[in-house]
Amino acid sequence: MRSRKLQKLYLVLLLMLVQAPVFAISLEQAAKQAAQQNNAKVLSARTVQQGDSRVHEIKLLTQDGVVKTVKVPDKSKKKKR
Repeated sequence: MRSRKLQKLYLVLLLMLVQAPVFAISLEQAAKQAAQQNNAKVLSARTVQQGDSRVHEIKLLTQDGVVKTVKVPDKSKKKKR
């Protein structure tokens, strides 16, 4: 019983450390790929500015009930005004 709890704890810690190697252009594509790669459901998705670049932040719910956030660089080219 204790071993099972320890395994779940290790799994949760591992999932928190692993970032999905997803590279997508649009927020919708990034969210879809992140969900597929992590076998999870998308809870929310947004694009945020980080310095000179933009990052898609996708919040996922795994099948184990763990909420995890994946950050994906926005590789799309935006026109300067």
